Amino acid sequence: MPHSTPRRVALGVFFLAALASIAAASTVFAAPDGGHRHPEQGPQQLSRETFHADMRKLWEDHIVWTRQYIVSAATQTDPLPDIGATADRLFANQTDIGSAIAPFYGEAAGTQLTTLLKEHIAIAADVITAAKASDQDATTVALGRWYANADDIASFLATANPESWPRGEMSAMMRDHLDHTLAEAVARLHGDYPADIAAYDLVHGQILHMADMLSDGIIRQFPDRFAR
Repeated sequence: MPHSTPRRVALGVFFLAALASIAAASTVFAAPDGGHRHPEQGPQQLSRETFHADMRKLWEDHIVWTRQYIVSAATQTDPLPDIGATADRLFANQTDIGSAIAPFYGEAAGTQLTTLLKEHIAIAADVITAAKASDQDATTVALGRWYANADDIASFLATANPESWPRGEMSAMMRDHLDHTLAEAVARLHGDYPADIAAYDLVHGQILHMADMLSDGIIRQFPDRFAR
């Protein structure tokens, strides 16, 4: 099991709530013919450039509020007083991500994605509770669920768009995201701020690559929905 050593178990609790997690659910996807299209879309085509920018904004919000959560949680004493509002904003981002896929894969997929993303944040609370109780076994189990969620994300995406998002490639991409975020959290907790900033730069670059891969894949799968 990756990252299950006591040191990483202890440090991982500060950022788990920021990571998205989607269970594989091939039965919820709408057919690519647009069977669940939003009424407001009608025949109007989307701008490819705007769609790329919107997808990047969505995932940049994800890592920005992840970072704010790390900063608020990784303190020597109690968390900063903004941690509740920060967590609320993170929850809102999960809703935004689920809503973004609904026009292409159906309302059921969007709703399920939102639900599972919020469930992932609840798993993070289990990790924190176990770690504060010094229950290493329970913490390790919760972390195992987190890593399994990364593979579930890859399965979900591969099921939605197997040609553009192959299972192995998506799994590697998700685990890279987790690894970079872990490095960010560990450096922040240790007070190694240059390393913390360098790790965030890696997180930022990697998430933009992932956002572009997602938007490119959707454009290829639904070319009639986009203006050339």
